[in-house]
Amino acid sequence: MSTPSEKNRSQSRFLSLPDLAARSAGGAVLWANDELFAEKENLITPGSAEFRPATFGHKGQVYDGWETRRRRDLGPDAADAAIVRLGVAGIVRGVVVDTAWFTGNYPPQISVEAAFVDGYPSVEDLVEKTQWTTLVERTGVNGDTRNPFPVDSPRRWSHVRLSIYPDGGVARFRVHGEGVLNPDFADGMTIDLAALENGGRITACSNMFYSSPNNLLLPGTARTMGDGWETSRRRDAGNDWVEVHLAGRGTLNAAELDTSYFVGNAPGVGRLSGRDGNGDWFELLPPTDLLPDTRHRFLIRDERPITDARLDIHPDGGMARLRLFGSLTADGLQGIRESWDASA
Repeated sequence: MSTPSEKNRSQSRFLSLPDLAARSAGGAVLWANDELFAEKENLITPGSAEFRPATFGHKGQVYDGWETRRRRDLGPDAADAAIVRLGVAGIVRGVVVDTAWFTGNYPPQISVEAAFVDGYPSVEDLVEKTQWTTLVERTGVNGDTRNPFPVDSPRRWSHVRLSIYPDGGVARFRVHGEGVLNPDFADGMTIDLAALENGGRITACSNMFYSSPNNLLLPGTARTMGDGWETSRRRDAGNDWVEVHLAGRGTLNAAELDTSYFVGNAPGVGRLSGRDGNGDWFELLPPTDLLPDTRHRFLIRDERPITDARLDIHPDGGMARLRLFGSLTADGLQGIRESWDASA
């Protein structure tokens, strides 16, 4: 029988996966039935919620979260809700309902549902016509707390609905999981095989003292140093590194090592390796000097297929983004198709 601490570790293991709902990952809050006190868009803001006491606006204390008015129709099914479009369709492994700073005004209970809707559905279609599947049953939450809930569902989802019972405030809503690439957007194309939106994911990392390595795979360019991956300062002879499982088996033709915004803490040297399955690592880019605050682009001349890549930085420091451009092999594309169909 597992101990309570082992159970907690198992339940929260999903927290290392990227947040598919985050604004920085392309997520958006499309609808809420009420947001009188605080805007729904705050739910997916990267970073922790902030609080400044005695900051009152016309409608009351200003909260860094989503807050609805007090309901007076307190029937058994009274609830407020918000719908989030994920930045990338994916398999949800767990969610976090964070009620930070909400103490006397948090919802006593929540539930989470999801749907996969192809294309770009209207808000009306999502609210009135979409069939939703329960990911987290109606359950209690605590105030001023990060409330994690593991999800056991093999299907891919594009939209998630958070319901709160009967009303109140939620600071952040995190949806952790793995992106699933639509094979129609990979067949015969050169894509970023490491990108979160294409199904790439971080599998191992030596150090993430200041910020998560998941930031390396986010879409777009970093806007601040906090948008990247930064390690603590090493005081030994080693170096830091990160490993990425690609969207599928493929061959690389270019790589981008971006140190944007890292001025006094960029790595001095970068090295890129790859491997096919559980095979040995082999060098794709030899140790190469890196400059601060620079997007470095390198051609990759090695045509051997890989499923995983490893970036070594020497000795430590920060990287904004890692891009690995290439194309899927025939069996890599087939694997993507099978994953897409299996998660329908």
